[in-house]
Amino acid sequence: MSGEYSIRNAKIDKIGAFKPCPADPSFIGDPPHNEEFKKIFNAKDLTGWNIHGTEKWYVDNGELVCESGPDKQYGYLSTEKSYDNFILELTFKQEADGNSGVFIRSGIEGTKISGWQVEIAPPQKHTGGIYESYGRGWLILPKPADESILKMGEWNTMRIKVMGDEVTSWLNGHQMVQLKDEKIGAGKGFIALQIHSGGGIKVRWKDIRIKELN
Repeated sequence: MSGEYSIRNAKIDKIGAFKPCPADPSFIGDPPHNEEFKKIFNAKDLTGWNIHGTEKWYVDNGELVCESGPDKQYGYLSTEKSYDNFILELTFKQEADGNSGVFIRSGIEGTKISGWQVEIAPPQKHTGGIYESYGRGWLILPKPADESILKMGEWNTMRIKVMGDEVTSWLNGHQMVQLKDEKIGAGKGFIALQIHSGGGIKVRWKDIRIKELN
């Protein structure tokens, strides 16, 4: 989670650089697994990923675990490779506090990340919404009725599609938000998972895979 705001699917930038989009009719439910997707987490170690900060990232029983360390600061695990247009799919389970997220087209200096986060947070804290770090803040939030789709303490599936200036997120097969934004369209960088500051956070991840788009 990235701040306390109360806006709901609203235009935020005074120059109107972004706007919510209509639902994508091409996706209903979870997509089938096929050879077009490539695993980017090998369920053995952190090959292909970089750790930023002092928080804990490790593999346990074939699952990637992020856990707050003694410093209780922000932490990130980023892909070594940059990704432009793609569909990312993963499964996550929040243990203890589940304040986390998935960054797209991002860069980092130390633990100060620049880019856009698809939120993963405790119940009623806007999982699936899109937040711009160190910038405009919340760009779009899920509808209030969709806040209950998250299953805290259970496995959840997330799907993120990034194509040009458009980002769409799904949670457990349900579309959460869709956004067109000029600044995101010009963005470049890696994918990253987050541990929020404050301590007490533990999230498990598995089945992280990607399909790159033209």
